Amino acid sequence: MKTPSPEVPAWDSPHPGPLKAMSPGVVDYLFRQLVAGKSAEDIQWEREGPSLDAQPEGAELARRLGETDIDALTPVELFHYVRAAQRLAGWAEGLRQAALGRYCHPGPGEPPRTEKDRRR
Repeated sequence: MKTPSPEVPAWDSPHPGPLKAMSPGVVDYLFRQLVAGKSAEDIQWEREGPSLDAQPEGAELARRLGETDIDALTPVELFHYVRAAQRLAGWAEGLRQAALGRYCHPGPGEPPRTEKDRRR
């Protein structure tokens, strides 16, 4: 006969559950929404314009990502945030590559770059 093991509280449980899925920021956000009598859905981004998925790459997307409190995002919102950040990084890398190509291979009518110019 086995001795019954003591009850393990949910927060110490090795098994994932709803308490493990929410960050403290998400719990705080949901609590503030509840106290204010508002919906638990985050509609701030909807008021600000298109969703992050629909926001074109550029300065506005960078601003929105930079101003976002990622600790307050739900797991689904965090997923979309990461995807938007990846799109923005790819866009910025494209700009860098274009500038590098322009620097290394000047256009027609421009004098070729000298070694001195390339070292600056």
